[in-house]
Amino acid sequence: MTLYFDAAAVLFEAHPSYTGRWEDRLWLNVPGPVYGGETDNCGTGRLHAPRHVLYGDDYFGEYVYRQPRTPGEAADVLVAIEEEPWGGYNCDGDQRWTPDLVREWWRDRGRVLEYLRDQSREWERIDTMDPRQHTVEGVRDFAAYITGGTDSGSLETDLRTYLYWLEERRSPTPDDLLPDLAPARAPRRSP
Repeated sequence: MTLYFDAAAVLFEAHPSYTGRWEDRLWLNVPGPVYGGETDNCGTGRLHAPRHVLYGDDYFGEYVYRQPRTPGEAADVLVAIEEEPWGGYNCDGDQRWTPDLVREWWRDRGRVLEYLRDQSREWERIDTMDPRQHTVEGVRDFAAYITGGTDSGSLETDLRTYLYWLEERRSPTPDDLLPDLAPARAPRRSP
């Protein structure tokens, strides 16, 4: 049994050309292979991948709040990617994220939670305009995922598993020790 699902391999096989740029990546994207960069704001992502995509930042572009962990989830995210007309997604995050960047994102997760809380009226407005979105539900799911877990796991565990993937380039087994999300401390000098 492995703990990490290589979504990038599945997505690249199904759709080998992505044009989203790392430099345009929305800061709300959770670390992992898939991310939204400069995407449209037409509200299609949640219709196809409601457990993975949310809208945010100044123009309410799409971003990935939970990386796909099964072939079925990858298929849902692929539909969201294909429906996004600007080509703002990419799946090269494994070549972009470093262990230090993942730890930095985790350290700054309070900023994400603050953003989600501060935009609550906007999420309600989106749901009023299009009740199919269930954006408020998605935002609650993302916040719970960050703060300790949902019925489908916790972001902390998923990021520790992803760190292992980045460092070892293989999925951990249940017997492997997962890396810590806290940055490694420099050794103390003796007096």
